[in-house]
Parts: sequence; C-alpha cells; structure tokens
Amino acid sequence: MSLKYKRLLLKLSGEQLAGEHHCGVDTKLIAWIASEVKLATEADAQIVVMVGGGNYARGAQLTGDGIQRATADNVGMLATIMNALVVGDIFNDNNLPTRVLSNIVAEQVVDSYTYRRAKSHLAKGRVVVVAGGIGRPFFTTDTAAVNLSLELECDVVCKLTKVDGVYNKDPAKFANATRLAHISFQQAVEDDAIMVMDKAALGLAMEQKQPIMVFDLETSGNIRRAALGEQVGTLIS
Repeated sequence: MSLKYKRLLLKLSGEQLAGEHHCGVDTKLIAWIASEVKLATEADAQIVVMVGGGNYARGAQLTGDGIQRATADNVGMLATIMNALVVGDIFNDNNLPTRVLSNIVAEQVVDSYTYRRAKSHLAKGRVVVVAGGIGRPFFTTDTAAVNLSLELECDVVCKLTKVDGVYNKDPAKFANATRLAHISFQQAVEDDAIMVMDKAALGLAMEQKQPIMVFDLETSGNIRRAALGEQVGTLIS
C-alpha cells in the first residue's frame, strides 16, 4: 500500500506520556507508542515527534506569585526536554532508531536542533524527537508543532489525543455528540467549542494550508493508518 503522507509530525502531550500516573512518565505506554510508530516507519513513513511537558510543568499554570510568565514558560520548555530524553531512550531500546534534538540549548544532555541535523536524521530513517517547544515563551507546543512541521516539510500534523476526533460538542458531557470526519480551518478557528489545539496553532496551519489530523493515540494501528490516508479521527484542512 502506498503512503498518502510520507512525513508526519506527531504531537504528543506530556499528559499522554504520563499515562495512568499523576505525573512523570509511563514507560510501558511509551514502549507501546514505539511499537505503533514502528508500524508506520515499516510502511516507509518518516516520523517527527514534538513532545509537551505538562506532566511536569505548564507555564500558564506556574505564572504568578512572583514567577514571571517568561520564566514559567521556560520551565515548561525544560520539562519537554525531560520527556524527550525518556522517549528517545525507550524508542531506541525498542529497536526504533531515534534521535532527540532540542530548541533549548542544553549541550551536556541533548543535541541542539537545527534544520540540517533534523533532515539528515530523517534521511537516515531515524525518528526525530524535538524538545524545547519553539524555544521562546508565549508559544504553546501545539504552535511549535505546526511551526516545526512547516519547517521540516511534513505532509500532515497528527494531534494525538484521548478521544477519537473532533466532535460538534463535548462528548464527555453530551451523549448525542457527533464526531466530525472533516472540518475546515475556518470552523476550527472560529468555533470556541473546538479546543483540540490552541487558536494560534490552528491559525498558522490555516495560513500555510497545513492539514491537521486529530485522532486517538491509544487505538492500535492509527498512526500507520493515518500515514496511508485512511479515515482516522478528524481531518482539519
């Protein structure tokens, strides 16, 4: 089967990496994610992963009581480095060649991100995990994910969630909520009920016509099916 999307950007939140734990990481879940990513790479897909850091620290929540917003966001970006290092080790331990790069310079623990270095790793068949968000405060890792996807010429951004797509209303509150197979960027940006990504990320994707797929992380085979262009979750385009 031929791929519809050759290069995919996977956005993984810190909350997802924590699994059933209150904080920290769920190593068994990350090993399972590695097996799911491997299904896609074995189909010849190239994978870039942008990790969040909310299982350790969220900048917006730390702000206040003497902590400046820029400082709080920097702490959040440092949290993403911890996640990326763990993800990289576990992926490699599961025979999935992976390299970790960071937009925050921390030379003792992780290689710095450059466009050339990331493209080189992808060309060699390695998964590239990127930490540090966009490297500046006031930008979420959702926005960083779209930005990175554009820079590395990814074909689609895959926002991995705990639900199986975007609904017309909150499925946790409304039994008659309907999953939408496709929505426009305009609808995603204008509808305040759609909160799957922040509006800045959606606005950037809309401006650059970068498709976004929103689907359930924990359904086996979803990442591979997304690469093949099968109907998975919700497509925003």
